Amino acid sequence: MNGKYYLFKNLGLLTISQFGTKMLSFFLVPLYTYVLTTEEYGIYDLNTTTVALLLPILTLNISDAALRFPMDKDSDRREIFIISIRYFWLSTIIVSCGIILNVLFKVFNVLNQYPVFFVLLFSLSTLDAILVNFSRGIDRVKDVAISGVLCSAVMITLNIVFLLPLHLGLPGYFMANIIGIAVQCIFLLFSIRFWKYFSAERSLDKKLNKAMVVYSRPLLINNISWWVSSASDRYVVTLLCGVSANGIYSVGYKIPSILNIFQTIFGQAWTISAVKEFDPKDENRFFTSMYNAYNFSMTLICSMLIIFAKIMAHFLYAKDFYEAWKYVPFLLIAIVFGALSGYIGGIFAAVKDTKVFARSSIIGATLNIILNILLVKSMGALGAAISTAVSYIVIWAVRIWEVKKYISLHLNVMRDLVVYSILLIQSLLLFICSDTLVLYSIQIVFLGVILCCFSYEIKSVIEKVKEKMR
Repeated sequence: MNGKYYLFKNLGLLTISQFGTKMLSFFLVPLYTYVLTTEEYGIYDLNTTTVALLLPILTLNISDAALRFPMDKDSDRREIFIISIRYFWLSTIIVSCGIILNVLFKVFNVLNQYPVFFVLLFSLSTLDAILVNFSRGIDRVKDVAISGVLCSAVMITLNIVFLLPLHLGLPGYFMANIIGIAVQCIFLLFSIRFWKYFSAERSLDKKLNKAMVVYSRPLLINNISWWVSSASDRYVVTLLCGVSANGIYSVGYKIPSILNIFQTIFGQAWTISAVKEFDPKDENRFFTSMYNAYNFSMTLICSMLIIFAKIMAHFLYAKDFYEAWKYVPFLLIAIVFGALSGYIGGIFAAVKDTKVFARSSIIGATLNIILNILLVKSMGALGAAISTAVSYIVIWAVRIWEVKKYISLHLNVMRDLVVYSILLIQSLLLFICSDTLVLYSIQIVFLGVILCCFSYEIKSVIEKVKEKMR
């Protein structure tokens, strides 16, 4: 029970941190799609997607090491922090030089429109990733939760002010999000008392630095491959369909972001618990029961969001953005398998086998690139959404197979495959069934079938609630 208590305590803190503010941010989607054009949103998305690619490459993905290494009992947390911050400064200098060269030689014109914002976004995102992970690694989850609330509150407030009364458009959207990240960084720096980690007389611990790089390097390959599976499609869509099409496709991620909130919260709490509670035999079924509960939750929410995808799009997507509903079902399925892959990844992190991350992600990324080239040409942005879903499914399958080396998970694979097939059928129904009454009647029946498939998990939850009430 200690393992579950620790996990649920962190889940509670991170839920307070992210759920309310993320949901409020979600409901501001109509504001973004009303004020910004499809082209402007496409430009912003390409900037943030490029930052997401460069961040792990230029820092050698040191933020993952900043999370894992402080968890060891004999770790030198001061040295871990200093090493991580050095990679932050080095990567910021490289990006600053790179963006100057890009402005001079005009290699990537999309990044030349807001070069200062791009550098700030990269720099602060890098520092934020290190600080959030290091804080979690030293068990300061409460501080991470508070910082998340502050970050989201500042972003939302400034977005409303900059976009409506001040009419700053895309620059205002950039500034609001950059300032929000800066506020989170400042809060975490002071909450961990960053000054106590610096000491002038200490030299760099080369052995620790090497160990951190050895750990994070395979995760670098993993993150790049993960980026290819989840974000490279934006570039393919932009190249083959235009910036406006990418803007619409990017907005398609907004409804799936509801599911992504649950995935992010659980994923952050789970990695810590997986390290602390790892048991190869899983004798108390902790890992199995958590996987089944997570699988049930993600699948159920995914099914309900697929059902209401068109209805939600009417309220959320203004003007030309409405057609983004077509991408929602497949992106939702991608997030489900991404979440389950991340769960298995927590086990690999516990045993420090980061090479498995890399292998599975490379396979998924390679498949994603091939499918993007084939499908986007013939199907447009919808092909990119389907490619993303397929690549995540493959990553999940590889990790389920690989994890057998380290732990005995007792999973009902046949039941899960039936449920995943239902999600696919629900998605296709949105395209082929034009009769609204028939469509939603069938969808509700399928939702009922999913609930029946997870009857054991539902009974377990009900029994635990009754036990607590007694």
